[in-house]
Amino acid sequence: MTGPTLPLPADLYGRRRRDRTLRVLDAVVNARLNWTAMTNRRELRPRADDRRIPVVVAGRRAEASDEDVVSLRLAAPDRRDLPRWRPGAHLDIELPSGRLRQYSLCGDPTATREYRIAVRRIPGGTGSNEVHDALSVGTALMVRGPRNAFPFAAPGYGSPARRARFVAGGIGITPILPMMRLAETLGVDWSMVYTGRAPETLPFLDELHRFGDRVTVRTDDRCGLPTAGELLGGAGAGTAVYCCGPAPMVASIAEMVRGIPDVELHSERFSAPPIVNGAPFEIQLGAGGAVIDVPADRSALDVLLEYRPDQPYSCRQGFCRTCKVRVAAGVPDHRDRVLTPAERDHGDMLACVSRSTGGRLVLDL
Repeated sequence: MTGPTLPLPADLYGRRRRDRTLRVLDAVVNARLNWTAMTNRRELRPRADDRRIPVVVAGRRAEASDEDVVSLRLAAPDRRDLPRWRPGAHLDIELPSGRLRQYSLCGDPTATREYRIAVRRIPGGTGSNEVHDALSVGTALMVRGPRNAFPFAAPGYGSPARRARFVAGGIGITPILPMMRLAETLGVDWSMVYTGRAPETLPFLDELHRFGDRVTVRTDDRCGLPTAGELLGGAGAGTAVYCCGPAPMVASIAEMVRGIPDVELHSERFSAPPIVNGAPFEIQLGAGGAVIDVPADRSALDVLLEYRPDQPYSCRQGFCRTCKVRVAAGVPDHRDRVLTPAERDHGDMLACVSRSTGGRLVLDL
């Protein structure tokens, strides 16, 4: 394998850090994901089957020994079949409070009468805390989807790659787990590394035992922080890498993959992307409304939420559409990958990632 072996930064598992290098590396991740996002745009646009689906919590289980991760099994109230899904898909969950959150499907796609999601409790996280504290067996919910922004194309079955390498950081195991099962069923040559702070923080370890030495579990308390080279595990030409976890981990892997020829990179992260080449601008809340400043290093959504705490949002990455607003005046700098030309012409903008080309944006709020 060619390319440098890069140590991962000390904030691998999500502590906030303003680091110019990581912002540049994260831009690399965005660029490499553009092609995948564009080819899957059909799944991200509103569709006839993108409807609200009633479900109930049919089962609940702690999936990590520190009890910070809980899995929920969701079923239709009459136990009918639910819409089908493929590995990498997620659901939009309408929580009892009205919040909308997205969680990866981590169950078995062939189990057509139930969905499974898993959620880690995040200190201060309103959505994750509500899942842990308010969703018990029997709770009725509405979900939307499934939708797939992280599709798995198995080597030899839709991908020219010859083998797959899976990398999961912590709760990033959720979309990876169904991919591993499918790769095993298809007889694909694959391997996987699962990393986290300590064994008690890692969910689904019991389900990984069946895969034997294909799976390597390494934790910081025993092995120290992993390098990108250790996470890639000797991946060379002809490898498809599927990576999910904190943005610094994904960015470090992306940087190393750049030096390895003929390697596919597919990734998903659980945090908002850093703002690249941002410039300050103003947004006005309706004609004659308050005018607020958006700094160069913050999103319009972040600032908007300070004035409108009820403003809908979910992914913060520009693909779920929940934060869509209409621009009544001004010219947006669209940085999403899902709005159609017609929607943009209509004035639609995703506040979580898009900015202004210069000057004030008047939002129709």
